[in-house]
Amino acid sequence: MAPAWLMVRAVVAEAADRPRFDRWYAAEHLPQAAAAFEARRAWRCWSTQDPSVHYAFYEFADVARAQAVFGSAAMRGQVAEFDRVWADRVTRTREVMELAGALP
Repeated sequence: MAPAWLMVRAVVAEAADRPRFDRWYAAEHLPQAAAAFEARRAWRCWSTQDPSVHYAFYEFADVARAQAVFGSAAMRGQVAEFDRVWADRVTRTREVMELAGALP
């Protein structure tokens, strides 16, 4: 069974929004989403190529568990909370990634 990740790519277009987004995501959204999704672990990153792009990763035991999050009540709740706080100020996409190979 290979691990899988749910990746959320968010674009915070207004530079003035980034500090508040960063604080909110670190203190509230990432821990709440990780718990709601029952993820093994979670982390987030800012792109060095485009400073408006933020990534969040949620790790799961396998693809089935990661994909199950998409239609879940947990996802609907997290999306609703995100939209309540950020409305149309931040756009995002989601995808599931499966491990294809690794070097020791």
